[in-house]
Parts: sequence; structure tokens; C-alpha cells
Amino acid sequence: MSRLAALALALLCPVAAQAKPTAACAEIPLASADAAAVLTPSAADAWGGVRTHARHVANYRIHARLDAQKHRIHGQQTLTWHNRSSQPVCVVYLHLYLNAFSQGSTFLTERAQAGFAFRSGLSVGEQGHIQLQNISQNGRPARWQFVQPDGGPASDRTVIRLELPSPVAAGASTTLDMDFSSQLPRVIARTGYFGSFHLVAQWFPKIAVLELPGERGATAPRWNAHEFHLHSEFYADFGHYDVSIDVPADYTVGATGELVEKRSANGRSVYRYVQGEVHDFAWTADRRTARPLEAQWRSPTGDTVKVQVLYPPEYASQAAVVMQATLDALEDFARSLAPYPYRTLTAVIPPFNADEAGGMEYPTFFTAMSFPGFKPGGHEQHLLELVTLHELGHSYFQGILASNEFEEPLLDEGLNQYWNRRILRQRGQQVPLAPAWLARFGFMPKIDGFALERLAAGLHEKQDRLGSNSWQWHSSASYGTVYSRSATLFDSLERQLGSEAMERAIGLYYQRWKFRHPSIADLRQALIDGTGQREIIERSFAQHVDQAMQIDDGISALQSEKTDGQHYRTTLTVQRRGADVPQTLIVRFADGSTETVRFSGTQDEFRFEWLKPVPAQTAQLDPQQHYPLDVSLGDNQRSLSPSADARNQVMQRLLGWLQIALAWLLGA
Repeated sequence: MSRLAALALALLCPVAAQAKPTAACAEIPLASADAAAVLTPSAADAWGGVRTHARHVANYRIHARLDAQKHRIHGQQTLTWHNRSSQPVCVVYLHLYLNAFSQGSTFLTERAQAGFAFRSGLSVGEQGHIQLQNISQNGRPARWQFVQPDGGPASDRTVIRLELPSPVAAGASTTLDMDFSSQLPRVIARTGYFGSFHLVAQWFPKIAVLELPGERGATAPRWNAHEFHLHSEFYADFGHYDVSIDVPADYTVGATGELVEKRSANGRSVYRYVQGEVHDFAWTADRRTARPLEAQWRSPTGDTVKVQVLYPPEYASQAAVVMQATLDALEDFARSLAPYPYRTLTAVIPPFNADEAGGMEYPTFFTAMSFPGFKPGGHEQHLLELVTLHELGHSYFQGILASNEFEEPLLDEGLNQYWNRRILRQRGQQVPLAPAWLARFGFMPKIDGFALERLAAGLHEKQDRLGSNSWQWHSSASYGTVYSRSATLFDSLERQLGSEAMERAIGLYYQRWKFRHPSIADLRQALIDGTGQREIIERSFAQHVDQAMQIDDGISALQSEKTDGQHYRTTLTVQRRGADVPQTLIVRFADGSTETVRFSGTQDEFRFEWLKPVPAQTAQLDPQQHYPLDVSLGDNQRSLSPSADARNQVMQRLLGWLQIALAWLLGA
């Protein structure tokens, strides 16, 4: 190859034009590809210590122009990044998330391998990508190359390594100017288009997080950047966003933050949104949007929040449900955790055939679900309300408590799901299991929300530890249990610790770690500090977060035999097929007396015996139901009454049929 050809290739293909950093500016390594649950609590001064407001590390000023016919965004971006470390930085990493939806990506490769995939549905010819056209630092062009930090295929282009022309000194900031073009895919996995509807997310070049010693288990500075996997979400620094969105004049826009300016000319409109103390920005644009529903919610602090719901005209009845559910959720979170701290909140109902855009959270902005032929009441309305509550809950557990969703999904999806169910339980609200029309016949079966989570948790199946990172679960179905099994774990902790103690501990976790980036170890420590119950919490985390242990205790035998004319010998055997947990056993006798036994240990079998003038009638294991994670609750009770045994067998059969029905319902 000639020198001229080599120079031309270097200009056209930044991958081929890499230079090594100088010795004076040592390159900071990447976090491990196998990183998962952090075991060591963060330092007290991590991320600048306890905060009332976010520290702006990555600030974005973006101008985006939507080509509504080609579903493409042309963007100009200025990123100002602050180096929090005590050493110069010469290499940074950026996420190009939208490239997950182009051929050869880690996302699509894992999707093909999985067969069934959580959030899937992209067809050939409907793929998306983001093209980074240039980057400059203070007018000097920067060089970059695609890298695969998790060992994914070389064709994955969701992370780039960017070599800076000038190192960023310790404690200093730098500005990067970028031009980019983002082609939206047909709606898939939280982003994309359908017809005139556009849900624009993961759409701009986004800098990775530089973690310092004492933060989320780091012992030295490290970049935390992962490929966009089939089962992963996001992690980013807090910052200030100033985004101008240029769309056709007949399109309605909704976005993260406050609308501070709108101007129109030549058949187009430009909407400018501004928001600080957030770590992401998403928006929607659609010419079919009906007149938005709007409301004002007043916080207990006296501040007001402008709430709006954007929806297609045919979903007007669902928009009213989403609005009320949003207002109710704001009240519930203000009471149980903390008042919502932002001034705006936008909910979006996707149109028919854009389901993949539904059920996703962004700062001050989320998408709900939609149902063709929706009728108020029944399980559809419950799902619509639950998803609204869940996505608003992410404003706290993912928005303000900005955990690492790549490595610790339990902190976001799992903890949020638990808090959602807890709110509904406090309302006295159960889950309807049938369509609304059945109520006309006086038939509307319902189930407790936590009982439903337990049934969905796959306790009989092979399990991954809840501390696994998001992309190394053994199947899509197993990853889906991070919601239900985590919710069941926290419900179990609340049953053992008490509701007041649990609410106090989660409140402490929120106040201690808001506008920072907590780890699972930080949650564990807050639970210990908030309740004073170290043994219970450490045992539960060790068994279910650090490992994948099952609880499986059951009464295998109960007998009362007459030994002479005046006494009965009662024997009872408990079989332990799983982890050691402190258990309580209550045996009731014919004269109304009871015997209570508390035991623990690692043996497979426990045998107890009593000599009494009357026989036993019933025995109950775990009478306070401390362990809903027990694989089978049906063997926790025994009776020597034949009629009771028959009833128990009938109930167990009914429970089995209910599980089958629920599996069908949830999979539909």
C-alpha cells in the first residue's frame, strides 16, 4: 500500500489510525466483562458524598433534526465532560447504543442464539444505526475505533474508544464537538418508529462512566462501558441537557425536561427542552398524537409538577387511565419514599403495532402500554395501571438512584417491582385475573400481587443468582425473573423485619444514595443500618444474591399413635432440600394446646416427638410465612383429619391449574 493510500485510509477510517497514549498519560482500564454484584460497600465520599442535588459530570447540548420520511435524525452535539479523577485522561469511551440494531451486533447475535428473546421483533430491512461523522476537541479532530469490552463479536459497534488530541488534566473539563446521523429502526427494544410515530431513545453518542476508587467496588480508576446486550439497559453520569428538536410543524413532541422555547418557520417547528440532574434524554414525535391530557400535581413540598399524557386518538380511554395512575403514583411515592423532584413528567402511549416502545423509562419521561379494544376493569386495566406505576417508579430507582443496570439489574427492575407491589398492597388492591366482561356475570377472580410475583418467579426451575449481571443469565426466561424473584426476596425480608423497619431502611437507602450510583453492597448496608438486623439481611443476600440457593422445607410425615390407655406419641418429620433458614413449627393438639419449635441446621431431616394425652390435629411450618421463596408451600401444612387432607389436595390441584392459567395469561 502506498503512503498516499495509507493516509487516505486513515482519514476515511478512524479505526486504522490509532496511536498509543503517551507514558505521561497512562490509559485507564475498562471494568471487567464479568462484573456483577458488588460485594464491598462504597466509600462514604463516593461520588462526592451524600447529596441533595446531582453533580453534573457530562453535559450535553444537542440540535436534532428529524427526517420523518426516512426516520433519521441528523444531530450536532457538544459534550462537556469533567474529569473527576486525580490523573490526566487521554482516552475516553462512548456508547453508540443504536448500533445494537444493525447487522452483526452483540444484541442481534444474542437474540438469534436465544430463539425467544425478551423485547424482540426486528425484521431484515428495518434495522437502525448511528453513524459518528466526526469528533473534535477544541477544533482538533479526534481518532476512534470500535471495541468490544465484553468479548462480543468484532462486528459489534456499540462502544468506541476515543483518543483525545489533548489529555484532560485532573479536575479539569473538556469539550467534544460531534456530528452524527441516527437511523431509527422499526420499533424494537425501547426505541424506533412505526408510521409517523417516533420514539427516539439511545440515539446520541453518550460518554461512559469513569468510576474512582471506593465507588461500586473500584480499587483504581476504571471506565465502566459495556456492549449493548440483548438483556441490558444503561448506566451514565448525571448532567445538564439542552436539546433542540426540529420536526415537521404538524408533529407533536414530548421529551425529557422542560419546554423552554418553541419556534416555527417554513413548515417546521423547533422545540427546545432543558433539564439538569438527569443521566439520559429521550423524546417522541408523531403527527397523529391527539390533544395531550394535562394536569398539575402539587408536591408535599409545595412545588408543582406539570403532568401530560401523549396518545393516539383511538386510545383516549386508556390515556385517562394512565393520567390517573400517574397522579396516584406520584402521591404514593411521595408518601412512601420521597416527593418527585422534577417539574415535568410526560407519559407516552404508543400506537397499535408499536408495542415494543411501551413500558420503558427515561428521566421525566416514560412510555406506558396500550391495548386494542380496551375495556375499563379487568386484568388489562390492572396491567396498564401497574406498568404506569412501574415506569414512574423507575424515576426513583433508576433515574435518581442511578444504579448500573448493566451489572446490577436487581437494584432497578427488582427493587422497583417490589416497591410497586408494596404500594398496591397498601392500597388494598389485588390483581384481577380475567377480562372486564366477566365482571358482568359476577365473576372476577383476583390474586394478591406478591402471590402473583411468587408464581412468576420460576422457583422450581434452574436459577441464576440475583446478583448476576444482565447479560449472563442462562436464558431470557430466567432473566425475566429478576423482576419477580427480587420482589419476592424483598417481600420475604419485609415479612421477617416488619413493614416499618423495611420502609425506614429503603428510605435510608434513597436518602443516602440519591443522585449517586449505589451498588448492591450499598443497598445491603442501608438495610442493615436501617433495621439493625444484620444476620437476616446478610443470610438472605448470601443465599439469593451472591448465590442461587433454593429454600425447600416441608413436613414429610405426621403421626399420632396411642401408646397405652392414656397417651399418644406424636412424631413429625421435616425434610430440608435446600438452604438453611431459621424455621418455626407449630403443632396443634386435640385439646387446643400447641407446641412451638424453632430450629435451623444444614441436615436433610429434622424429627420431633411429643408424648401427650391427646393426638395431634395439625402441623404448620413457617406459620408467619417468612419465606415466600420456599419452592413449595403446599407441604408446609399437615393434618390428621381426613377431610382436611382431602381439602388440601383439592386446593393444591387448584393452585396447580391456577399456575398454568397464569403462565398462559402472562405469556399472552
